[in-house]
Amino acid sequence: MRTLKHVLTFLAVLLFFCCSLVVLRRALGVTTPWLALLAMFYFLALAKVAEPLFVLRMPAVLRPLRSWERQRNAYRRLAVPGFGTILRRTPLRYLNTAVYLDQRGRDLRRVRHQAESAEASHFWAAVLLLPYIVFAWFNGQRLAAVGLLLAQVLVNCYPVLHLRFVRVRLDRAIHRQRAVFHRPHPRPIVDRGGL
Repeated sequence: MRTLKHVLTFLAVLLFFCCSLVVLRRALGVTTPWLALLAMFYFLALAKVAEPLFVLRMPAVLRPLRSWERQRNAYRRLAVPGFGTILRRTPLRYLNTAVYLDQRGRDLRRVRHQAESAEASHFWAAVLLLPYIVFAWFNGQRLAAVGLLLAQVLVNCYPVLHLRFVRVRLDRAIHRQRAVFHRPHPRPIVDRGGL
């Protein structure tokens, strides 16, 4: 029953977004950059609504964290932690609360899984928007292409970098947690009553 509810919710949202895009395409035309930007936001929303049914995955070659990403200063040079601070301290936090730890002591592996899913959603949204940026540039809409590129960086690229940074931190926390639970207990000292 619960799965049926998620399927119906997903189909209703998909239908609404499709109708909205058709209406906007008629009003604005198919070559407008606003349609591409809206399609990207719709894709991100659909990916979030679909999470109870399935999650998107990064391409296998991009999914593993690289050794340079595990270095403490790798993401600091790109101001990724600052971007994360903006996300946490503004209403943007509520767009995906599943990727944050809180006082309830969420399962670290589950949060890591959600972060990976969100990372994949932003990656595929970036892939979706990229052809529109190229089209706008070569179609003489240079200002629109620059605007879409800026949206790409802020809405997709930095979130992907931030979520990879979060995965590095979660991996460290999971490793520490595993070390604590799997630490061998010292043998109790047995007094044999000898002299």
